[in-house]
Amino acid sequence: MPRESAARLAVLMRHNLLLMVREPGPVLSRMILPLVFVTLLRPLYVSGQGRTAGTEQAVVGTLVTFSLLALGICGSAVLTERLGRTWDRLRATALRPAELLVGKVVPAFAALLVQQFLIVGFGVCVFGLRVPYPFLLLGVLLSWSCALLGIGTLIGVLVRSAGALSAAFDIGGMLLSSVGGALVPLDALPAWVSDAAPASPGYWAARGVRAALGGDTYTVAAACGTLLCVALICGALASVRLRGRSGRLVAL
Repeated sequence: MPRESAARLAVLMRHNLLLMVREPGPVLSRMILPLVFVTLLRPLYVSGQGRTAGTEQAVVGTLVTFSLLALGICGSAVLTERLGRTWDRLRATALRPAELLVGKVVPAFAALLVQQFLIVGFGVCVFGLRVPYPFLLLGVLLSWSCALLGIGTLIGVLVRSAGALSAAFDIGGMLLSSVGGALVPLDALPAWVSDAAPASPGYWAARGVRAALGGDTYTVAAACGTLLCVALICGALASVRLRGRSGRLVAL
């Protein structure tokens, strides 16, 4: 029943929001560190690219890099239940895999959007970043957040420990952002990096944000479509991993 499903989702979202509030350290660090990072790196980019391009590179690179590092917020929502031995209690309820994923990712989705809005707003208010096409930028940020949720949830379902989760997100986040040209422009990197870059979701996020700032609707649409495909594929794989033959949650 839709009403019963909505009630279960509301309870689960409230539960996950409380988990985030009780352990605010990881979330707060992902909110504050990017602002420090963009402040320290912007002079370097400005000296090499000029004020406008340097500011854009600093904001875009920081946004993509730290949102990738924030993948842990998504994956830990699932892993916390497993390590806290509450997963079997969830399995005993009427929750279905899709409901579990939606209920857990909504608070993380909100945290990711807040992080990205903070970085962009900081760039606008402090460094004069121009955002002439806010709706294009919003579309990219929403698509990027969906992709992050899909990737993070899939990793959270697959890993077995907090150490493995941390390693996957920290190493994978830096690798994907670096190969994607977030921290260093691709034209300054070896040719093989440029060839491999489209395989990284970070590449499409950075490309989409830059296109949104410049008003390139076609590139924005291509980036958003790619990111949403990543979100759907990862979300479907996570749901399959959670689904037993009866359609109920399985042990992890």
